Amino acid sequence: MTPFHHLLAGLSFAGDGQWTVNASEDWRQGRTLYGGLSAALCHAACLELVADLPPLRSAQIAFIGPAAGEALLRPSILRQGKSVSYLNCDLIAEGALATRCLFAFGGERPSGFRLDAAAAPSVPSPEACDPFFGDRYPAFAANFDMRLAGGARPVTGSAAGEILVWARHRDPQAPAGLTSLLALADALPPASITRFSAPAAISSMTWQVDLVDAGRYQPDQWVLMRSCDEAVQHGYSGQSMMMWDASGSPILVGRQCVAIFG
Repeated sequence: MTPFHHLLAGLSFAGDGQWTVNASEDWRQGRTLYGGLSAALCHAACLELVADLPPLRSAQIAFIGPAAGEALLRPSILRQGKSVSYLNCDLIAEGALATRCLFAFGGERPSGFRLDAAAAPSVPSPEACDPFFGDRYPAFAANFDMRLAGGARPVTGSAAGEILVWARHRDPQAPAGLTSLLALADALPPASITRFSAPAAISSMTWQVDLVDAGRYQPDQWVLMRSCDEAVQHGYSGQSMMMWDASGSPILVGRQCVAIFG
């Protein structure tokens, strides 16, 4: 298994504002690179391109095609303002666009308004929860410690599309910061897979991430992650996502559009 920090160290400058990386097979999800890792590598490339970026506030990610073998990361600056910077990064694999990320970075600003996102539901501690996956799981999942805290496991014929899992990096040297956070935040399978009574193909298409309080995240600590489908029609589902720290305080909120082939 290739530790996450080794992958980040493997980013190689390819000239002309581009970087390459070759992720090992244990970071794959079926025939493609795991989506959370694709987003994390794009984020890392943006940090390489521009020094001293303010914190990431929001990301919009499109999983356009499969990524295999060596990946070319092509970040670009869309706009740099006084407080907010927008960067784009494309991940190219085998000459084709595989992932496109739009990142919005923004410094803190004074405001008289505050509204906290929903607190975490009451669940057992990670130590009291069983492993999320059984004997079958995607290759990339071995890089994370994941415990079922609520909802259902994949392909169990559940009446509800909900997954609630404690998770953390297995790599003890995963760096602090939002690159590690993005690598973990997409680790749950799409929530609708719990409704399946037999295996079938399912694939995330887009992913929206909004950071609530990313400073709470530490890669060696447990986080609680929840995915819940809210609409399933015409072969697609829309799902909401949340992440909390171990104290129950929110770290991020998100959404995904998922293609369902079953």
